[in-house]
Formats: sequence, C-alpha cells, structure tokens
Amino acid sequence: MNTIHTFKVEGIAGETLDFAALAGKKILVVNVASECGLTPQYQQLQELYEEFGDRLTIVGFPANNFGAQEPGSNQEIQSFCTRRYGVTFPLSAKIDVTTHPVYQWLTQKALNGVQDSEVTWNFQKYALDEQGRLVHVFPPTTSPLDEGILEWLNQ
Repeated sequence: MNTIHTFKVEGIAGETLDFAALAGKKILVVNVASECGLTPQYQQLQELYEEFGDRLTIVGFPANNFGAQEPGSNQEIQSFCTRRYGVTFPLSAKIDVTTHPVYQWLTQKALNGVQDSEVTWNFQKYALDEQGRLVHVFPPTTSPLDEGILEWLNQ
C-alpha cells in the first residue's frame, strides 16, 4: 500500500515538500482558504503546530474549490498567512482538491487502503500516522484544538 510518504509537492514558495522527510511524525493535511468563515482556524493550526511540532507536521494546501474563497496568488496567500496568523507550518502551492494527486490518494480507498471520503469544504483535516497511513478524517468545522485531534496526537 502506498503511504503519503511517496509524494512530493510544490511548496508555496516554489520549494519541494517531500513527505518522505516527514516519516516518524504524525501529519495533518488541511485544505485552507484565506477568505472563508473558517479561516481563523489558521491560528489554531499554528498553535497546534507550535505545541506538538516535535511529533506533528501540518501541511496546508491552499485551494479555491469552495466558494472561491482562496482567490490569491501563492505569494499573496503566503503573505496573508504569515502576517495575519504567524503561520510557520508548511504550505503547498495552490491546488485543486479534485485533481491533485495527494487529494486523490487521501479521498480514494483504492489508493489509501482505508476509506473513501469527499472534501466537503475548506479546512477539512486528514490525519496520518507516523508511517504515513491515513487514520482519521475530521470535518471542516472541527477545531484543530478539538478533543478528538488532541487525543490522536497524544496516542
């Protein structure tokens, strides 16, 4: 079975984000948007990243799929996230969640070996274990500081 560790994606500043380098850490993959009612979750994601950074990496995937709520360029998105929320966790270049290979893997049981899911809105959270396997899908409205996410991190 493939794991998320087989993927490399373009980072928001043009660098390569290699998921293989995250082996041994839990990963929270989140599709993010700057003009969404859920955008304040960036702050909670950053708090989570700072508190659990020794064993967790968060990777944000900016996407304009829902309500056209991520209209900016990669540079504008990065500037907004840094200035407004102090984001230091990795961000990918802007993607389309319906076609991007990482999201194809995350949403198709035939690829991830665990479950089918649908990205329903901005800030849906995919939790992966230290071996890069999908273990949970948290709905967009679930706070990054939700008890279920904290329990998963403390396992």
